[in-house]
Amino acid sequence: MAEETLAPPRDHAAVPVRRERRQWWRAEAARLAEVVALVGLVVTQPLLDVLGRSPDFFLFHRASRADVLLLVALIALAPTALFALLGAFVLLGALVLPAGRLIRAAVHTAFVGLLLAALAVQVGRHVTPLRGVPLLVVAGVAGAAGTAAHRRWRAPRRVLRVAAAGPLVFVGLFLFASPASAVVLPRGEGGAAGVAGAGAHPPVVMIVLDELPLVSLLGPDGRIDAERYPNVAALAGGSTWYRNATGVSGWTPYALPAMLTGRYPERGAAPHYSQYPDNLFTALGGLYRIRAEESITRLCPPSRCEQATTPEQGLGVLVRESGRLLGRIAAPVDSRIDPEDSYRERTAAEAGLDAAEPVPDDPKFRWDTLDDNQPARFTSFLAGLRPDTRPTLHFLHLLMPHSPWAYLPSGAHYAAPEDLPNDGAGWVDLARARHLAQLGYTDRLIGETLRTLRATGLYDKALVVVTADHGVSFRRDWQGRGMDAIDHAANEVAWVPMFVKEPGQRAGRVDDRNWEHVDLLPTIADETHMRVPWRMDGRSAKAAPRERADKRFYDRPGQPVTVTGGVPAPLPPLPVDPLVGTRVGDVPVGGTATVANRDAFDAVDPAGGGLPALVWGTVPDGVPDGTRLAVAVNGTIGAVVPVVPPDAGGRRFAALLADDRLFAAGANRLDLYRVGDDGTLRRLTLS
Repeated sequence: MAEETLAPPRDHAAVPVRRERRQWWRAEAARLAEVVALVGLVVTQPLLDVLGRSPDFFLFHRASRADVLLLVALIALAPTALFALLGAFVLLGALVLPAGRLIRAAVHTAFVGLLLAALAVQVGRHVTPLRGVPLLVVAGVAGAAGTAAHRRWRAPRRVLRVAAAGPLVFVGLFLFASPASAVVLPRGEGGAAGVAGAGAHPPVVMIVLDELPLVSLLGPDGRIDAERYPNVAALAGGSTWYRNATGVSGWTPYALPAMLTGRYPERGAAPHYSQYPDNLFTALGGLYRIRAEESITRLCPPSRCEQATTPEQGLGVLVRESGRLLGRIAAPVDSRIDPEDSYRERTAAEAGLDAAEPVPDDPKFRWDTLDDNQPARFTSFLAGLRPDTRPTLHFLHLLMPHSPWAYLPSGAHYAAPEDLPNDGAGWVDLARARHLAQLGYTDRLIGETLRTLRATGLYDKALVVVTADHGVSFRRDWQGRGMDAIDHAANEVAWVPMFVKEPGQRAGRVDDRNWEHVDLLPTIADETHMRVPWRMDGRSAKAAPRERADKRFYDRPGQPVTVTGGVPAPLPPLPVDPLVGTRVGDVPVGGTATVANRDAFDAVDPAGGGLPALVWGTVPDGVPDGTRLAVAVNGTIGAVVPVVPPDAGGRRFAALLADDRLFAAGANRLDLYRVGDDGTLRRLTLS
């Protein structure tokens, strides 16, 4: 009889333990899936949605494909990893504590409640009129109700576990279906070259400014205000000024491609050469050398362009700015989420570039001491303005006088908090004053360009084009450049400066034809004797004017809005309080105030290019709305501003001191006065 083979004895007591452990880990995996789903809805989806619709964000920050992919990975994984790490610590404690399971379940429930409340804030801001504390209260209640449902019923848990695939879907949509995908995925260059015709092919110098309404340049007589903007006035005096010129969109990623392709915006594509293969750079690139300084576009393909010298800014700035965007997305208050608000031209010093050719001494403009404040993109552009044996296109898109506003007309730089509102009582006047101050500095840049062109002999030979892609409204309730502003202040958003100086032109003239910015490329093509091999919606200024008087404006691609009106009338100037410029003697003390940047007045260095020209702070709640405050430096009042209604930052005030003469090197005395109804002053004790 064969010997039986005996199996090892089973440890029946171990089977339930193993089963219990499997159930434990399944439960942990399910909890992690629920967190992944909620983090995807609260963080990954909204942030990738905004960034996916903003390819200019990556183009401006010179992000490489690797930078974008790393950023997307961080957005998709980092928040979940943080919750998972916290959960792991709790899990370790749960394994050794008698009540560990209950503690782990309670912590997970808290995670779910927190994330549901955060999701309710975002949903509530879109579907209810609630804002601020009321919205937070309602979101908290919604989060608690959702948490109770999650604990009581299986269905919510099952839905969340299925939704754990969401982050992968959101990443896929960003990479393959969003406008920003063009920045990440490799695409061919394409692009049709123009055909050179008979005639001269002059050098082209083209400057596109950003967020500059025509009305900001106008004096009371409807002409360019030569006192405030002498260089733009000089340009107008020697070129053709198309006074009835309008941009086609309030958003640069739509407006600039329309200008450079001659076509109205029909789709929400990235402002990238793979999406707009036929454009000014390809039309001239077969014959012309291209020197292009783009900012938030990448329309010039690498095969045609000498690349900008500004170094890449890398992943760090992408993470920082994305974090700020997430804060605005998650906030319980209204916020126009536009990454373009964060764009700031880097200075030559920050970019490590040598300053441009020094200019002659000018007591009104201390360029020799402020060259570190010169934008790096402008520095590179200016250095390239030299005669060439080959026809050359010198192109500059400069984010000036676009916000963030940080320059005085002299070129001095000042600091400002990021959370100052731009609309509402008091704030919109401050925003316009800062815009006009930065426009004064932009005028200096135009003057330096004209001086360089004349010094190098290019001015007479070149076709010089100076314009802006769109304007901006500074109405109290309609600040900005979206459809609300267009509906109420189209004269400020759509109408832009448009100057064309032909080769050899010396006398200025005004042309009030119905110019739309799709006319720009056809006009340049005619002036350079190049034939553009694709259909354009615009018409050259050398052709007969278009018969219709209305305008086409696109807040969204493919959805034209008709804008009516002609050359806009000048806006009323900002009111100047009669106290500005007066000296203040001894006055009684009455009240207190807090000035956030008071320490900046202790050691002022005007020669270093920076001044504490913006003063901001808070006053006690008992000070009535509209109370006037006078701000004085070294005994001279430089600004008078109102106390605005309280907001998330408190009962605040802010004042721009645009006159450099108020400041001296070293310690400066800052005083703040409350102005009575009868004009009497009471000095406030500052903290």
